[in-house]
Amino acid sequence: MTPHPLESRPRTRARSTLPLAVASLIALGNPSCGSDGGPPPDVTPPADRFTLPLCDQATGDQSPLATRCQQFVDGDGRVVVLHGINARVEGLFDVTFDDGRVPLEEIPDFTLEDAQRMRSMGFNLLRLPVNWSGIEPLDTDPPTYSSTYLARLREVVDLCEQAGLFVLIDFHQDAYSKEIGEDGAPLWAISPEPTMLLEGPLDDLGARRASRQVLSAFRVFFGDEEPGPTLRARFASMAARVAADFVGDPTVIGYEIYNEPVAGDAQTLRLNRDVGAAILAVDPGHLIIFEPQATFRVALDRSGSAGAPFNVPGGVYAPHIYTLAFTGTEEQILAFTRGTLRRAHETAYAEAIAWQTPLLVGEFGFNPNGTRGIEYLELQTDLHDEFGASSAFWVWKEDSQGSWGMFDRSGEEWVERPALRRVLSRPMPERIAGQPLWWRYDRVTQVLDVAFEGDSSVDAPSEIYVPASEDYTADFVVSCDGRALEVTRDVGSGLVPVACHGHGPHRIRVAPAE
Repeated sequence: MTPHPLESRPRTRARSTLPLAVASLIALGNPSCGSDGGPPPDVTPPADRFTLPLCDQATGDQSPLATRCQQFVDGDGRVVVLHGINARVEGLFDVTFDDGRVPLEEIPDFTLEDAQRMRSMGFNLLRLPVNWSGIEPLDTDPPTYSSTYLARLREVVDLCEQAGLFVLIDFHQDAYSKEIGEDGAPLWAISPEPTMLLEGPLDDLGARRASRQVLSAFRVFFGDEEPGPTLRARFASMAARVAADFVGDPTVIGYEIYNEPVAGDAQTLRLNRDVGAAILAVDPGHLIIFEPQATFRVALDRSGSAGAPFNVPGGVYAPHIYTLAFTGTEEQILAFTRGTLRRAHETAYAEAIAWQTPLLVGEFGFNPNGTRGIEYLELQTDLHDEFGASSAFWVWKEDSQGSWGMFDRSGEEWVERPALRRVLSRPMPERIAGQPLWWRYDRVTQVLDVAFEGDSSVDAPSEIYVPASEDYTADFVVSCDGRALEVTRDVGSGLVPVACHGHGPHRIRVAPAE
């Protein structure tokens, strides 16, 4: 298997139609920015930042990314920040029926152009929802899995590899199953047997999610009595079967066990640990991503309680943060502040520390056309920066459920939302040659600062994403510890390698040219 384009090994870069932007400056000092006996850089955090804790925990064996405390780490020892996006993909997001019922919604296609466009906008991770109903549609003994579905999954992962995207395979459900809710489990895995099968269009989300059929199905699936344990074992076997196809794959970072579980804390933890163990039995080299139970997270901005460290190797804590997005009144949305949204991030960060894992905000979003929608998303992304969190925006393309996507539907065409692109496609650190202390992007000045403690064992450069669009100047300057550098920006990925590393504190700055 060839190395993934984002890995530090020799690589082939993804290409796009974006022009190559080159920022050339006169170097005012040592371009390597190592310790040269000069005064140390000022790494004092701004007033709206705190210093992230340093970590001496050993890195695990997972590939292409391992974990170290609250950090993702690549093979060169650099800390990796994941800037992700979710995408419903045709052939994988299973919401159609074979018996003539109306599909729940139209699911967009996914092509190499989509993957390349994601990468050019600064996304380096696709959180890819897959459905149990598509993987194992029939109840057979022994279990049989859809070769067509698995082939489509491989196809999408290969497209992401070509574009330089990582993939997180997310075992996704909403309202338990398309048969009674939105997506997830096959018909045979619904207990008690449904009294009414549903169809599209999907315009009654609240009623579906709160229906007696859906809540009963969750209660049985997560319960102690049969068929709950048998259903969970079948689910774990299905997840392990998917993982078997991606052993050693450098594009896939890992597997997310179950999207938004509707269960108690203890039941959710049991599922996470059991399914995680089943996956690792066949693929011990990838990360295991787990969520808290969904009710407290959505309604109260907390998971319940994080107990002892998650005892599955390569664990990653991935709550969803939707403060006010589903529960906020018009009055609350008009009145929210940065502090309103910060509380959920404080809680999630504390939970990740308790679990001793990185923090990956697996979903966040808001109606971009709604009241204060863009401001909300600006604050969310800034808070991800403040807490050193990776994240994945919901969603790439969507013509239903409020149309939150990066693209709006205009007839048969998908049209990019410029205001949303400006929020999400901004200068960002992607790989840091040491341990980050803090980073901050100022949307007014368009200046990105990244402060970190250098690691003498790391020889690879930091990598900073700088957009090549009308939203950010083509002429920009990069400095290390106050010294200007000559840099180049990759055509397809927008990445700028920055030779700023070595023992001691460092500060990278990316700013518009004067």
